[in-house]
Amino acid sequence: MFDEIIESKKIEIINSLQELIKIPSVNEMPEKGMPFGKHPAEALEKILELGRNLGFKTKNLDGFCGYIEFGEGEKLLGIIGHLDVVPEGENWTYEPFSATIADDKIYGRGAIDDKGPVIASLYAMKTVKDFCENNNIKLNKRIRLILGLNEENNWKCIDYYKQKEEIPNVGFSPDADFPCIYAEKGILSPILEMKYLPNSNTNIILKTIDCNNNPLNVVPKISSCVLSVNSIDIDELVTLMENFIKQNNFKIEVLKLDSNNLKLISYGVQAHSAHPDLGVNSVSRLIITLNYVLNKYDSSIPLFEFFNTYIGTEYNGHRLGIDFKDESGNLTLNVGNISLENNLLKIGMNLRIPINTDFNIIKNTFIEKIYDSIECNFVGEKAPLYVPKNSQLVMTLCKIFNEKTNSNLGPIAIGGATYARAFPNCVSFGANLPGQQDMCHQTDEFISIHNLILATKIYAQAIFEL
Repeated sequence: MFDEIIESKKIEIINSLQELIKIPSVNEMPEKGMPFGKHPAEALEKILELGRNLGFKTKNLDGFCGYIEFGEGEKLLGIIGHLDVVPEGENWTYEPFSATIADDKIYGRGAIDDKGPVIASLYAMKTVKDFCENNNIKLNKRIRLILGLNEENNWKCIDYYKQKEEIPNVGFSPDADFPCIYAEKGILSPILEMKYLPNSNTNIILKTIDCNNNPLNVVPKISSCVLSVNSIDIDELVTLMENFIKQNNFKIEVLKLDSNNLKLISYGVQAHSAHPDLGVNSVSRLIITLNYVLNKYDSSIPLFEFFNTYIGTEYNGHRLGIDFKDESGNLTLNVGNISLENNLLKIGMNLRIPINTDFNIIKNTFIEKIYDSIECNFVGEKAPLYVPKNSQLVMTLCKIFNEKTNSNLGPIAIGGATYARAFPNCVSFGANLPGQQDMCHQTDEFISIHNLILATKIYAQAIFEL
């Protein structure tokens, strides 16, 4: 009953999404009243203004987050999305914040994660609001679109919301896949670190290393390092490296800066850390190469030795003995970043842990196996989400999706983390369609216009029925 109304708003929906994508809302240094930086704050104000223009009540919660709301009643239906995006990366076909339309797709960082689904949710709310007002229908819940600005990092925005505002009685997050997500894996990020204090007689000294990748939930596309060479033939070293790189089919460039310094640039393929198999990890390959070369010249680094022995290019934790799996899928391990600052060498990882696996097993495994010179800290811990498949919420959302798409699909589990796990009786719901490539965090991220409008129709029906 909402489809024709939404089709009539198609151009408006597209234009609104383009305006939002054009704001490069990557988290930045905080400013007064803007805890996540200027551009996330600008994105929030843009959509709150749009919400007001569409006739909704809006609120900005001190720059941490905001919401758009309509309806009456004691109970609250929450739709929880986010406006922040991961860094754009490189080698886009179109400029990542241009919101270019081509081949019935809107390209841009945030198009599918999560600005497109947020706009679809907003216009679904508008459709239901107008329909109810025109037909004198009174809803039994208020509907609130909650808008976070720090989802891609550490969820400070949603933590702030929970301290200040009302918790929804039921809800969904439009930040994953259809037909409906009943389980999300747990999340844990081990940070391995060691003091790196080579003496002046060390044959090869690691001067710098970096992948400029933050947060940890992205497979790093490019990483690099600079090596200083002492008392050895630098040309012989270059040949050794290039042979090893070729034998392993790595994509690493070796540059001779001068007679004593080399730079290595490792290239991979960016992807979401929940799907590390869809990417190619530049950091893993760089560490493996460095470990091989450093050992050849008696300049080994224990952290790299550990990494080469227990992690390597695997993304399931098999060598560590943590390759657990259950109905929610396999454990995944993404090497998210590496750094050397103030003589402290760090490797950060991001694990997606099956819902029935005890986090303490994972932690104890790392602690037991790391070498004496290495420390391991754990950050970013998030418990898994699980809502029974036969719950009213899950069955209702699946029913709506199947009716709208003439499908017969059941709920699924994912490795991604959505705001659904921040609230009770909440699941993630769209907007990726079954069988569709997940473009979250990838180069040339897009949402198809057809899917954007379809998601709006699905969300409108879900709001009305819930």
